Amino acid sequence: MDPNRHAQPPRTVRRIRYPAAALLLAAGLFCLSAPAHAALGGPFSSVEADRAHLAASLSSRSAATYQVHTLTLRHNLVREYTGANGAVFAISWRGVARPDLRQLLGGYFATFQSDNARHAGRRMRRPLGVDRSDFVVRTGGHSGAFWGVAILPQAAPAGFSARDLQ
Repeated sequence: MDPNRHAQPPRTVRRIRYPAAALLLAAGLFCLSAPAHAALGGPFSSVEADRAHLAASLSSRSAATYQVHTLTLRHNLVREYTGANGAVFAISWRGVARPDLRQLLGGYFATFQSDNARHAGRRMRRPLGVDRSDFVVRTGGHSGAFWGVAILPQAAPAGFSARDLQ
């Protein structure tokens, strides 16, 4: 019996002749496969992206200087507030579970995480929150009844107050 009979031929390594083109192709594929994160601070189109991501139904109503877009999930309710310029300046939620805050807070999620990381590793019974001049988050609740609000105070229209968040 020949010992080399089942041996595979040596593999040849192909060199990429156009590394810049390969890099651009990889970057393009990454952008296409990345999830659509928009939301707080994002344009009106981010409301639809949130609706699709959360598999929710959407209804909207107008107030004096802003619009309220209500996303209804199975056991949760999320409201996104847009100003006259179409940008989302506030979000509120309530329900039996916390919604996907990474999706809803968009780029502000990192700030939310870092401001609450100093207590990581310790069991805390305090609600998570952020209190900055440009970004405010308040959360609370318990198992089966969670709530929260996030707002960009400088982006809120004139006459809007935190009491308007439902």
